Amino acid sequence: MPLRVPPAPAPALRSVLTALSSPTAVREARTPALLGAQGPATPELPLPVHVLDRVTTEGVAATRLAGWRFHIRLGDRAVAAAETMLTPDGWAFSHFFEGPYVASTERALRQAESVPQSYQPRLLSVPELYMLTLWLHGDCTADAGTGHPAATDLLVPLAPAPPGIAAHRPHRVAELLPVLTHRVTPTRLLGSPA
Repeated sequence: MPLRVPPAPAPALRSVLTALSSPTAVREARTPALLGAQGPATPELPLPVHVLDRVTTEGVAATRLAGWRFHIRLGDRAVAAAETMLTPDGWAFSHFFEGPYVASTERALRQAESVPQSYQPRLLSVPELYMLTLWLHGDCTADAGTGHPAATDLLVPLAPAPPGIAAHRPHRVAELLPVLTHRVTPTRLLGSPA
């Protein structure tokens, strides 16, 4: 079934479009693909980026929305990504980047399209493990900026994944979350709410 990609906040998209049209922003990004771009670069595939802050003693993952990520497409392929962040004044462009997570995200999304159930795609970052996952949220109508991974949601670790965790292998949250909590410093992830 097709993925239900949530719409990004309009100010987040506008900030990326403005950055793409700014020679200074593109030059300062130091992304060779954007610097040598032939033709128009377009932001596509907006995904909310959530950060795993901790896991409660009840085993619930506490996450927060950190930004929105857009793939920057030149022709028929994504060559970079743009990240936005929420500031006191609203959504703002943060930075451009390229690297393995761009292609890995696209691969994981293609894999997810073959799953029989519909999902809302999101990204879930686990900073303590230098890990990024495609989070396939089962509630396609949910506000993409809120919520926590449900036990039946899927997490697909993106490459490069931490040692011992296979990239591009889907895991139910209920299966992968215990593995992650054992690898992260217990006081950070299992501590009481801040």
